[in-house]
Amino acid sequence: MSFATFLIRSRPTLRPLYFTTFALLAACSYNEIDQSNDFENNGRDSSALKRNSLYLKESLPPGLPYPDKTFRDGLAQQTAYLNRLSDRQYQLENTQVSLADLKHVSYELSLWLDNPKYSPHIVAHQLAGQDQRGNVQITGYYVPIMPVKHFPDEEFRFPLYRKPTQKNAEGGYPSREEIDFENALAGQDLEIAYTASLVDNFFLHVQGSGVIEYEDGEQRLLSWGGVNGHPYRSIGKELIERDEIDRADISAQSIRQWLKDHPDRMREILSTNPSYLFFSEGQTKPVGAANVPLTPLYSAAVDPSVIPLGSILLAQVPKLDQSGELIGHEFRLLLAQDKGGAIKGAGHIDWYQGIGEEAHRLAGQLKHFGKVWLLLPASNK
Repeated sequence: MSFATFLIRSRPTLRPLYFTTFALLAACSYNEIDQSNDFENNGRDSSALKRNSLYLKESLPPGLPYPDKTFRDGLAQQTAYLNRLSDRQYQLENTQVSLADLKHVSYELSLWLDNPKYSPHIVAHQLAGQDQRGNVQITGYYVPIMPVKHFPDEEFRFPLYRKPTQKNAEGGYPSREEIDFENALAGQDLEIAYTASLVDNFFLHVQGSGVIEYEDGEQRLLSWGGVNGHPYRSIGKELIERDEIDRADISAQSIRQWLKDHPDRMREILSTNPSYLFFSEGQTKPVGAANVPLTPLYSAAVDPSVIPLGSILLAQVPKLDQSGELIGHEFRLLLAQDKGGAIKGAGHIDWYQGIGEEAHRLAGQLKHFGKVWLLLPASNK
């Protein structure tokens, strides 16, 4: 995902959906945090003690935040995912986790959901974050609904593609520049539908999946169908580095507005990200990399090398006002069910906001820091 994630993502898979609305800002360290994330009121706790390990084991914050019924549904799907896996170990730098550990946490939380007075036998391991102080950037992704047509016309002329079955002469797939501006895939019968905006297509690629609606009212879910293998480059970061948008103002909305205001430079900027996403059809609900339906406000896209898919997280997520300003944090349980090309390392997760315009608004504003704990059995070393 990844849609996840314009500052950063090549989608949470939704698979990103997986690209993120803030897939536009890639998270890498620069003087503790990437300078593109260093804006006023970003939620970062700069006074936290620095540590050298990926995870720091500590006591649970008092009282787990009790979730609504949709979390229980998502947890059931996640438990089914874990039960499909063969036994395995996850070596997360200084912390070793087994599949049995992940199953045990799901079991303990199921007991707690049935009886809130029960005290789950779990402990929290805090993720080091982008700066080794526990600060994790939390961006958002969502599933858009996009009007399309079955056949091209003067307005709806930008195709959404399935993945090619044949590679090019160099053994790979064309770049974004070659596909969108040089018609490298024309004549291969790969078109799923046609949209009225190349920019909308680009953001759909970042999100990783979306709902399309044809002119006759038919709706269809497009899911992650693979990528062209070219490296992902955040155009949000590109615009910041070119001094086109101030880092404090970067968002999916501000990037869209810039592209609208500079149509003569759209090709130049979009092509700085050579990565290209293809779509597949057939799913009825947005599905993440764990191949389970995503749960709005509870699913998250992670880097599986630091957070195994199927994990349950406790997160201190940003609370924003209507204008997108940070007004505080709140604790929330999250389900690690997705991944994305731009979600790398211990400094970034992508939080799934749902389907439609309100989810779009919420996802587009998220770019702030919070804290994340991996929940593991109390006996885990």
